[in-house]
Amino acid sequence: MSKLAKEYWVGCSVIVVILLLGLWIIQKDGSMMTFFKANSSTVTQVNFINAGPFQLAVSTLPETPVVGKNHIVIQVRDNQEQPIQGADVRAVGEMSAIGSMPAMYVQADIVEITPGMYQGEFDVPMVGEWSLAVDVATDEAHHVDLSFEMVTGREGIKLITATPIDDVAYHTCSMHPSVKSATPGTCPICGMDLVSVTRDELQSGSILVDKGRRQAIGVKTGNVVKKHFEVPIILQGEVTFDETRLIDISLRFDGWIGNLNADFIGKPIRKGDILFSVFSPELLSLQEEYLGTQKRSGAGSKRNDFTTASRKRLMLWGLTSQQVSWLGRQGKAQNYLPIFAPADGVVIEKNIVRGSAFKRGEGLLRLADLSSLWIETYAYEQDLPLIETGMSASLTLSNLPEQGFEAKVMQIDPFLTKNTRTTRVRLDVKNANGLLKPGQFTRVTLKADLGDMLVIPEEAVLVSGDKRIVFRDLGDGRLQPQTILTGYSDGEYVIVREGLADGDAIVISGNFLIAAESKLKSGIDQW
Repeated sequence: MSKLAKEYWVGCSVIVVILLLGLWIIQKDGSMMTFFKANSSTVTQVNFINAGPFQLAVSTLPETPVVGKNHIVIQVRDNQEQPIQGADVRAVGEMSAIGSMPAMYVQADIVEITPGMYQGEFDVPMVGEWSLAVDVATDEAHHVDLSFEMVTGREGIKLITATPIDDVAYHTCSMHPSVKSATPGTCPICGMDLVSVTRDELQSGSILVDKGRRQAIGVKTGNVVKKHFEVPIILQGEVTFDETRLIDISLRFDGWIGNLNADFIGKPIRKGDILFSVFSPELLSLQEEYLGTQKRSGAGSKRNDFTTASRKRLMLWGLTSQQVSWLGRQGKAQNYLPIFAPADGVVIEKNIVRGSAFKRGEGLLRLADLSSLWIETYAYEQDLPLIETGMSASLTLSNLPEQGFEAKVMQIDPFLTKNTRTTRVRLDVKNANGLLKPGQFTRVTLKADLGDMLVIPEEAVLVSGDKRIVFRDLGDGRLQPQTILTGYSDGEYVIVREGLADGDAIVISGNFLIAAESKLKSGIDQW
């Protein structure tokens, strides 16, 4: 073989070896540039999406995602269609949790291949529907997010949301706020037209509701006002005896009951009526002594002193001046001495019958004056700061719904009952007509006067956990949720402690529908 031929064959062998080595490297490392050159026609066919300050084209290779290795291609350019180099680009796929299977994530390692073109590889471990999130940023002021729906075995990827180029952040359904679309359209669940959500609404929490929609959902507005405010306190009470008007009948000597006039419980007694008569040997001796000194009282001043002393002894034994005078008029000692009622009242306790023996100090009868009664009720801790002595109250009885009674708070216990954490409140009520009866239950209504306060209608307030929210009317159809602090309520109006000023315009009707729209359009903290 000639030298020339030998060199020719050696050169060919070297070329073959280099080619084989290159193919082996491509197979091993998956050369990105060769991959893109082989599929350049596919990449250039991708449509660009306007997102914020960028134009983006996102595609996968192969176009139909498969289980295993897939490539993602992201082209980034500005609004003048010039490639953007050095951008921070990320791409993450997610499959939501299914049953006991946790969510799965795959992330592509993105590198810039050519100016404005970024590529990465990710390994899809499972067949199904994946969410693909793409994030592109050049600095803090230039940052966009896109989300796609990617399904293995289905050609292409579907855009779900994208950072808008104008004020619209995305479109959603009023009935199904989980539906989010980058473009207008209809809800895939219920078919309703999608409504736009602006970035201003997301940031400020305000929403735009035009006049026609307000009329359709029954929205009415009003103003915060300052007015004289009284807080009603509704309590349940019981009619009881006025303890200062109870009279116990007991005697200071032993004896026996004769005639008994106060012979049953509930019997009304007038002052001066005979309650009963009593026989007592000790009392009989004192009567005779008094009458004897009275007969001799005309002999001089000294005997008058004896009469006075005898009279005093009778009174020390418990006889009243009325009884002693009655005895003097009789002129002789009485075996059975009458005991008179010291005041008007009703017999509420009776421990004797005709012929009963009794010991000194025993309670024989108890009389109660029913012309004035007490109402006993119990107030909770939160109501105590509003209740004070002297307050007027109105009473309502179930058996006399048309009859009104007025009462006054006379006493508030200075302690709480241990089990119920309530305080007893006593009210004084006049009962000249006798319609009130001890033992009846009554509804007590107190009104605490708080003076002039900022108030709004109760229906204007929405409750969200521990928070209270109203919607301020900013004008031009814009409504903004406002967290407020509220105070006492009278059932129609509620006090505003913080968050609103006098004259502020707020939504007072239809706010539940406004709240639903605000929730789906904004991610504000109060929701």
